[in-house]
Amino acid sequence: QARVAESGGGSVQAGGSLRLSCEASGYPFRTYCVGWFRRAPGKEPEGVAAINHDGSTTYAESMKGRATISRDNDRKTLYLEMNSLKPEDTAMYYCAGDAQTLDCSGDYLMAVGAWGLGTLVTVSS
Repeated sequence: QARVAESGGGSVQAGGSLRLSCEASGYPFRTYCVGWFRRAPGKEPEGVAAINHDGSTTYAESMKGRATISRDNDRKTLYLEMNSLKPEDTAMYYCAGDAQTLDCSGDYLMAVGAWGLGTLVTVSS
């Protein structure tokens, strides 16, 4: 049975940092494309970042240079380190994964759907 635990969200001031985690058991995590997308009220949902089974990564333009996605296959855990956070980064962040690895992106995983209930990131100015 698949189980997902997302954590690491919180409230920070602009310029701050957060590290999100997503522990996903019950999936063949090692072979999956996994990543993050976010939803904010009144905004279009956005694919944030993804990391493929081979370690290749993609980022939304809005997050390039401010985010690092990584994975620990032994722990079946996905991470998203975000720095220089801005108020516009405020959103619910969701992790997701899929066996399809040819198009491994946050936008693709957004279409696949979230694994968990998300973790809330709030950035104040």
